[in-house]
Amino acid sequence: MTPSKREQVCALLKAIETGDSNAVAVVDENQYIQHNPLTRTGNVGLAELFKRLSKTNPKVEIVRAFEDGDFVFAHTDYDFNVVEVGFEVFRFERGRIVEHWDNLQLKPAAPNPSGHKMLDGSTEIADLDKTEESRALVRSFVETVLVNEQFDALESFVDSENYVEHSPTLSDGLSSLRESLTTNAPQRRYQTIHRVLAEGNFALSVTEGSRGDKHISYYDLFRVADGKIVEHWDTVDEIPPRSQWVNDNGKF
Repeated sequence: MTPSKREQVCALLKAIETGDSNAVAVVDENQYIQHNPLTRTGNVGLAELFKRLSKTNPKVEIVRAFEDGDFVFAHTDYDFNVVEVGFEVFRFERGRIVEHWDNLQLKPAAPNPSGHKMLDGSTEIADLDKTEESRALVRSFVETVLVNEQFDALESFVDSENYVEHSPTLSDGLSSLRESLTTNAPQRRYQTIHRVLAEGNFALSVTEGSRGDKHISYYDLFRVADGKIVEHWDTVDEIPPRSQWVNDNGKF
C-alpha cells in the first residue's frame, strides 16, 4: 500500500537523521521550489545531502504532522549544531513533493511561566468533519485580533477558561494573552496572512510581519475545541536581508 503524504513527509524529515536515501525519492528535485531564503533551490541532491548530514548525529523528532489536501505540515524538534523548533510545510503535485517552506526558532531550555515547553501538549487530531470550521475560526482570529489589533474581540475567539499557551515567554489564560498583545502591539506587527492550513481541530497560520525594524515570519498553530481556540504554539523567524538570499523564491 502506498504511504500517505503525511507518512512520506515524516520519513523524509527522519531521513535527515538516518540518511535513508529511499525516503528522499518523494521529492521531485527537478521541480522542487525551496522557500528557505538561505537554502539553494532546484536539483540539490537531497539524498547525498541527507546522507552527509546523518554523519553529524543530528536528532529529528516529528511531534505533530497534518495533511491538508496537497499540503503536509509538521511540527518538529531538531538537534543539529543548535536546538530548534520548526514548522515544515510541503506541497505535493502528482504524488511528489514540489515545494517547501519552513519556520525555525531556537528552543529555550526552560519552560514558559506556566510550565509548558514549545512542543509539549496535545497531539491527537480530532473532529475531522470540522476542518473548515477550524480554518475559518483561525483565519478570522488572525485577521481580526493579530492583524487589525481588535483586542476587545479576544473573548469571541479564545476559551477564557481553558486556554493553554506554549510560546516561550507567555502564560496560560486569556488575561496573559491580552496583556502581551496590548503591550507588544507597537513592536510586534502581523501584516499579511499568506496561508491557513488545517486538519480537524488544528490549524496553522502563516503570516508576514515585523518586530521593530526586523522582517518577521510568524507561524502560529492553534488547537480548537467547541468553537474556540484552546491551545497555541508558535515559531518566530527573522527573515534575512535580501542580499543574503541564495534563491529568488521568497520566504512565503
